[in-house]
Amino acid sequence: MAGSTDIKNRIKGIQDTKKITNAMYLISSTKLRRAKKSMEDIEPYFYGMQSLMQRMMRHFPETEHPYLKTNDDKPESEMIHGFLVVTADKGLAGSYNINVLKETGKLMENKASRLYVVGEAGRRFFDQRKIPIEENFTYTAQNPTRARARVITNTFLKDFEEGRIHDLTVVFTAMKNSLETETRVMKLMPLEKDLSVKDIPADVMREEFIIHPSPKEVLGAIIPPYVAGLVYSALVESYCCEQNSRMQAMSAANDSADEIVQELKIKYNRKRQAGITQEITEVSAGARSGRM
Repeated sequence: MAGSTDIKNRIKGIQDTKKITNAMYLISSTKLRRAKKSMEDIEPYFYGMQSLMQRMMRHFPETEHPYLKTNDDKPESEMIHGFLVVTADKGLAGSYNINVLKETGKLMENKASRLYVVGEAGRRFFDQRKIPIEENFTYTAQNPTRARARVITNTFLKDFEEGRIHDLTVVFTAMKNSLETETRVMKLMPLEKDLSVKDIPADVMREEFIIHPSPKEVLGAIIPPYVAGLVYSALVESYCCEQNSRMQAMSAANDSADEIVQELKIKYNRKRQAGITQEITEVSAGARSGRM
């Protein structure tokens, strides 16, 4: 029955592992609910800032500002591209991390670039490949807050203002629907001037808009929090996707564990029955030889 004992031990090991994966599933579901609540809480502020930007661009489309300056006249050989890469601090989330990192690799190909990385998974990935990281934002992937988003935004805005980077793109994961996620690429800097003036109907009311002291100074005040709102939105949505991906991975692990345990139980029962049959055969053979 040594084989049966091994099977029993394996079944117990799988069941113990399933307790861990099931606990991780429940933890991720709780974190997902909290993250979605955070997104709902920030939406009024974000849409308010977006509306203000729309009004500013509609009334002052000719306003010049460093944050709006394009680099169309700059040759690619002189460009330095910034990439804000949002990953997780942990694995066990399916293809969540690797999809973002693969997409970042494609974007960086044959380009001078600077990396701003959120998440331990991203840091390890680039460190292993000897790719320098400009800034690694720790403790942000697991706890996205508006304060952390402002820190990240201030870091790359300073580099943008000083010419250390000429644009910045964020690579993160977004919810495609309630079940699927997708890697998304969003350009943050410079902001497009026509961000909010596309396809405005002729009958749209153009209310009086008084700016003090000047449109440029007002833009300088509202663009940083607006961009920080975009960064925070990307962080929270990525965090939602991470928990959603981990839930799916743990659910798949639980299902696989159930299937393996079921197969092992059948195998165990067969071995046990074979052992009992063998014992009965041996007893019967012994009884016959005793009568002879």
